[in-house]
Amino acid sequence: MISNQIIQTTIDDLRTITRVDLCVMDVSGTITATTFDVNNIAKEIITDFANSPAESQSLQGCCFFKVYNEGQLEYILLARGTTEDAYMIGRVAVSQLQGLIVAYKERFDRNNFIQNLLLDNLLLVDIYSQAKKLQVSIEAMRVVYLVETKDEKDVMTLETVRSIFAPKSQDVITAVDENNIVVVKEVGANDNYESLEKIAQMLVDMLNTEAVAKVRVSYGTIVNQLKDVSKSFKEAKMAMDVGKVFYPEKTIVAYHTLGIGRLIYQLPLPLCEMFLHEVFGNVSPDTFDEETLLTINKFFENNLNVSETARQLFIHRNTLVYRLEKLEKNTGLDIRIFEDALAFKIALMVEKYMEYLEHIQ
Repeated sequence: MISNQIIQTTIDDLRTITRVDLCVMDVSGTITATTFDVNNIAKEIITDFANSPAESQSLQGCCFFKVYNEGQLEYILLARGTTEDAYMIGRVAVSQLQGLIVAYKERFDRNNFIQNLLLDNLLLVDIYSQAKKLQVSIEAMRVVYLVETKDEKDVMTLETVRSIFAPKSQDVITAVDENNIVVVKEVGANDNYESLEKIAQMLVDMLNTEAVAKVRVSYGTIVNQLKDVSKSFKEAKMAMDVGKVFYPEKTIVAYHTLGIGRLIYQLPLPLCEMFLHEVFGNVSPDTFDEETLLTINKFFENNLNVSETARQLFIHRNTLVYRLEKLEKNTGLDIRIFEDALAFKIALMVEKYMEYLEHIQ
């Protein structure tokens, strides 16, 4: 359904161009949008015209017209004046409104179809039949982007995302819930994950600038069939969730870059607890002080390079070695050895995942 604001903008533009005042009412006589005062026109006149067989009529100094939606009377349009110019402008306005009704209905139907497709609410036969009806390509390559906003029902962000992508393209922008906007983007044969990353960065940059919204963007893998769009959506959703747990500093997270975080995210809680106990015993990572955690993270960032880590921490090499030996004494793991470092790194990620689970419960 077209919003009243869109209709008001449309007749305002027509009024500016033609200097003919217009009013749009529903069939009961309630004003939807207007550029002049119509309080002197009784609702009974509107309803009588709506129930009459006439398509247009001159009444009380106005030209009355009917606006249809697939054969059903949707609106009554009034053009102030009874001259030929007023009649002609009224007909133009009717054509404009009926065009908007068709366009917005197509958008609604397509959005509704894509939403059901993303949520796996359609049978395979329904996907093909509805796609054909809505002229949606079945075999085009696509990828799903997920844009998460902090504010619920952020209409401005949704409209900004829609404006970024060409309205006449095959891309579909919709909202699956109050905080997430989904972009089902059609990609070309020459597109790769580097170009997808640039699109994600463009989304973040433009939304931060245009909509003044702090957003996070994730995306799934490229799929070749329309029926697999839900797969890319699930991947984008997982990337968003995993990114919050393991990469909170990132504003863009791609499914194909999740690595081991994707595996940990799917582990059951009892298995996580058992693994932490096997690695750390009775020692909990919560007991590590800030200095120890900083040392560990910096050591991992530098690929277990002692000299480079000491340089970036502005400490002597021997001081770093002392800290690592102290950590080995407390945990039994020497993270200068690859196998111990791997176990330690995974354990820290598991600990972070368990903290996330406790937070959302």
